[in-house]
Amino acid sequence: MKKFLSFAGFLGLLFISCSDDDTVPEEMTMTPEPVVYTSGSADFSNYVSLGNSLTAGFSDNALFIDGQENSYPNMLASNFALAGGGTFNIPLMADNLGGATLGGQPILGNRLILSFATGSPLPIAVEGQGSTEISNVLSGSFNNMGVPGAKSYHLLAPGYGNLAGVPIGAANPYFARFASSPNTTVLADAAAQNPSFFSLWIGNNDILGYVASGGAGTDQTGNLDPSTYGGSDISDVNVVAGSINGILQTMTANGAKGVIANLPDVTSIPFLTTVPYNPIPLDAATAELVNGAYAAYNGGLAQIQALGLITAEELAQRTISFAAGATNAAVIIDEDLTDLTAFNPALINMRQTTADDLLVLTSSSFIGTLANPADPTSINGVAVPLSDQWVLTPEEQATANTALAAFNQVIESLATQYDIAFVDANTLFNGIRDSGFPLSDGSLVTTTFGTGGGFSLDGVHPSPRGYAILANAHIEAINAKYGSNLPGVNPINFTGLYID
Repeated sequence: MKKFLSFAGFLGLLFISCSDDDTVPEEMTMTPEPVVYTSGSADFSNYVSLGNSLTAGFSDNALFIDGQENSYPNMLASNFALAGGGTFNIPLMADNLGGATLGGQPILGNRLILSFATGSPLPIAVEGQGSTEISNVLSGSFNNMGVPGAKSYHLLAPGYGNLAGVPIGAANPYFARFASSPNTTVLADAAAQNPSFFSLWIGNNDILGYVASGGAGTDQTGNLDPSTYGGSDISDVNVVAGSINGILQTMTANGAKGVIANLPDVTSIPFLTTVPYNPIPLDAATAELVNGAYAAYNGGLAQIQALGLITAEELAQRTISFAAGATNAAVIIDEDLTDLTAFNPALINMRQTTADDLLVLTSSSFIGTLANPADPTSINGVAVPLSDQWVLTPEEQATANTALAAFNQVIESLATQYDIAFVDANTLFNGIRDSGFPLSDGSLVTTTFGTGGGFSLDGVHPSPRGYAILANAHIEAINAKYGSNLPGVNPINFTGLYID
């Protein structure tokens, strides 16, 4: 820079004698024209969002103020405000703990934080009692109608927020806090606001309960009566289709435009991909002891196979063997194996996990504990097989993925039928899982539990940064469909992990 200035001075001396009238023009600074954001053919003046915990901003296994304010609908609302959007009211919890009481009795747990008390990071519930009292019903209407725990048909169920109980399952405490009346529906309260624009993301829980329970629920395909469903069941696709169609029919009746998202692959979330299939460490002496205990079981299987009652492949699959080292597979119950108990009651449906099995996140604190504290040999996952709730087998994964494909086909078809914007959340999250999501600062958001930045500590719900990526996918779909030019949000401005 100094050389440049010296050179400029030299030029000035050279030409000063030529003309006293010559002047050097001042450098012009161009001020960019301010961007004018428009809504295109949409009207964002009164935006209402419908859905479940993903819509509400649930994170770290709880609903709390910071999470609600970092929900993807609230991010959308901040963009809509640039193009005529109005206020966006949220039924905020009372604090950032996330827990809640009913009549003074705790019914909802606090959010998770990382504890380093054991030397390695471990998610634990934050201490304290949440000050949200469910019976203190909030007044007014709310733009974020996301209700944690809601399945597709719950949004149309009268009395879903009635603390006295409802025909389809128990009352939802989250909706009970802001329902306009005990016997209203989520959809009715949303439609009563006469929204000009809406978002809908529903159907995840129609599969997620099954997956999160390790496939312990029932696939209700063919059963059109949701009042008979359990919380861990997969909903019939016709029930899901009818529910979403009813929601869209109501929300678009007065000309409102909107956006709907399909469902991500719930078998690839950190809740199911974090715990390895072979998490059990054993020394040589213990491995030898355990193998001796399973010798009779393995011998009985061999006899059954010799009789032609099971294949050689199933014999190999069911034979249990441990070795000295840190990567032994867990012993589990698998109901899809051939039932041999009629021939030998001791030959229960046991096998060890393989790389094709998915252990649920919560199994990490259960495997290796004692089934009977008085018996040091009753080690869960070793001497005592893990029950169905701890592992999602390949057959159960196939069941969930079949439902997912059917649900997503319905959602995309209804988006076309009602001529609204469509977000392919499934492809988005698959991309984050497979190769990560690059940010403008060069960092990469992944699905790695705790450190990836995409998911919260419950392994199911996104982090604020994950929700920001989802919000931008919505903005892109809305801009493409309605001709708006909303800018989106910067995921870097949102944390990948709440720090207590």
